[in-house]
Amino acid sequence: MQQNKITKAVIVAAGFGTRFLPASKVIPKVMFPVIDKPIIQLVVEEMVESGITDITIVVSRFTKSIIESHFRPFAALNELLISSGKTIIADELKKIENSAKFTFVEQKPGRIGTGMALLSVRELMGEEPFILSWSDEFYKASPTRPAQLMAVYEKYGGPVVGCIRTNDPKCGARFGFVVGETLPDGVIKASQIIEKPGEGKAPSEMATMSGQVITPEIFKYLDKAVKEYSPGKEIYWNEAGLCPMLKDGLPVYALEYKNCCFYNTGDKFGYLKTLVEIGLKSPDFGEKFKEYLKIKASIL
Repeated sequence: MQQNKITKAVIVAAGFGTRFLPASKVIPKVMFPVIDKPIIQLVVEEMVESGITDITIVVSRFTKSIIESHFRPFAALNELLISSGKTIIADELKKIENSAKFTFVEQKPGRIGTGMALLSVRELMGEEPFILSWSDEFYKASPTRPAQLMAVYEKYGGPVVGCIRTNDPKCGARFGFVVGETLPDGVIKASQIIEKPGEGKAPSEMATMSGQVITPEIFKYLDKAVKEYSPGKEIYWNEAGLCPMLKDGLPVYALEYKNCCFYNTGDKFGYLKTLVEIGLKSPDFGEKFKEYLKIKASIL
């Protein structure tokens, strides 16, 4: 059956980045630089490279203006750069501004959780499938991470969850895990998604990561969770959405990302590792940085 082509993506960026306080008190964590690009811009670039044309970013009322400003035209700065002869830089900024149709939505107040972020964009998504991504993880993959997700959706239909393979016992306390039937092309038809089963208790090696194809059926399940969950309980996209979908017999698929390098900037150590790894790959100063690290390592 022909599936709807995916052209929309939702990036969740409503968190407060408390792990990075006081640095994140005024500047949202997703705007922290990875060399010369904010983290969230790298996520956006993944989407655009994959053919996504409409990007909705879910923000909080505290982060909206700063994140939105980065993706909107800044006429005064562009004029200043051009008048100073820095047209290449001005063109790069315009490329960001024109890379997609951007919409910014404040997450619904009250309850928290990724499920509430999805409910905030329901009207914009309508009856179309879309890519869901977090704003503090990005990937360098070939094909791109969204393209891999979309290929599975186009073949099978139904929601698709991106995964990495791991047998590290500690990951059982950090990630959700998919259990199910492995199809001939390596895609998994899920029977269960178990969220953070505990250290050493992972039921499979398929850890769920940022990147999902979400279909509109999920919204009625999230609505039900809002009505049934206790007021203080967070509503997650998987626990309140995909898991009850599975129980009702609706198909959900998972894939292991291929040819993929995963960068997690969600905590300080992950952010530091990302800076080092991206710095080493820089065509401008990567070799110089490598020599610097060797010298420092020999001293330490």
